[in-house]
Amino acid sequence: METAKKKIPEALMEQGKIELGKPWELVIIGGGPAGLAAGLAARKSGLEEILIVERDHRLGGILNQCIHNGFGLHTFQEELTGPEYAGRYIQMVEKAEIPYVTDTMVLDIQALEDGRRQVMVMNQWAGLQTICCKAVILAMGCRERPRGALNIPGYRPAGIYSAGTAQKYVNIDGYLPGKEVVILGSGDIGLIMARRMTLEGARVKVVAELMPYSGGLKRNIVQCLEDYGIPLELSTTVVGIEGRDRVSGVTLAKVDAHGKPISGTERYVACDTLLLSVGLIPENELSEQAGIKLQPATSGAVVAENMETNIPGIFACGNVLHVHDLVDFVSEEAAHAGRSAAVYCRGLAAAQKKESGDSLPSVITISPEHGVRYTVPSEIWAERFLAGEEADCTIRFRVSQVFRNVRLQVSLDGTVLLERKKRAMAPGEMEEIKLRRDWIRDWTDTRRTTEGAAKAGNEKRPAGRLEIRICEEVQSA
Repeated sequence: METAKKKIPEALMEQGKIELGKPWELVIIGGGPAGLAAGLAARKSGLEEILIVERDHRLGGILNQCIHNGFGLHTFQEELTGPEYAGRYIQMVEKAEIPYVTDTMVLDIQALEDGRRQVMVMNQWAGLQTICCKAVILAMGCRERPRGALNIPGYRPAGIYSAGTAQKYVNIDGYLPGKEVVILGSGDIGLIMARRMTLEGARVKVVAELMPYSGGLKRNIVQCLEDYGIPLELSTTVVGIEGRDRVSGVTLAKVDAHGKPISGTERYVACDTLLLSVGLIPENELSEQAGIKLQPATSGAVVAENMETNIPGIFACGNVLHVHDLVDFVSEEAAHAGRSAAVYCRGLAAAQKKESGDSLPSVITISPEHGVRYTVPSEIWAERFLAGEEADCTIRFRVSQVFRNVRLQVSLDGTVLLERKKRAMAPGEMEEIKLRRDWIRDWTDTRRTTEGAAKAGNEKRPAGRLEIRICEEVQSA
């Protein structure tokens, strides 16, 4: 204990050497996998004055408690645990000498008259401080949906935890939350904790899922449930919690197509612990306060192809934007945001966005159609994208239900750009398509011709519409 006490003041003294009040080019809010990857990409793109602000006492974010493997296959071409994956990025950030502060809370983001941003932070070694910068990257991650959002009747006894809280107790604090466990929700965290609790000696009696499909990755269903004989009951929810001081059991019931419990299907399951894995919510209170437009389907910011929000100079990436299934995709998306922020800080983005005379931007709105729940990004600024260095435009999306043997179709202003047969698509698996530069260049050239005719006729200039949809089922071979 004495050793731990001595380390805290030393760490604070080291952080106290960072001059928060000096001008910065880029401030990154969040020191998890997204913030670290964004900072590294921005540094490689030429930015020098970068500051990462983290509210926890160390970098790494949620990965520090994810001791299972499965991370890094795309990024490092090897399988790592969460702390190993985070550790590699932390080492790279320190090697690049990117300054960071921990135990620091961001309170507000304001716009200054000269176009810069002012970030208000607070910690115990500097008090209340304001940081001025050219650009901000939001990388705050997400949080779990609590019991209060579920409206489950019953008392509030001990033994009810979110799956992430239970994960911290087991993997970091060394506590076993319970021995007879029921898990509500089949998101990836819930599936992983079903396996983890079993390995620690607990008995997971059932994983109940409200929807008629699992919300987790297929590999986690196999490796975490089927390999350990843990039953997964779909279209099932908890309708009652028994126990006053400690959970003594829960009542499960089947639900109809509208998610309403079906009378007569109730059954009691004795347990001492209920884990909730019922969804993740992007941490966007700070974004709302700053006036950033949010997308209802994701609760994350609406961004363009360069990860910029509706407020110039503020970018978003990672789970604060939309919940990812693999951290490798978080790092890839965050690196794109870091490069885009570097372009903005160099003043190129402002010039590309100038709207005067014949320089109206060619904006392509991305429209999720039948079966597609949302897309990230939501629009493409064609000239800005073509002027950049990105090889193509990556669009990530999720479907609204399970599909089998269908066609994924992408069309731009009625012209089909891409059709792909898909044997299976599920909400738990994030999908991805890449738009080629020549497709967007051809559309831009066509728009210029159309725009010239419209200008001569004094008509409104057109904008593009990119539709992504799931088409009718096809016969499997």
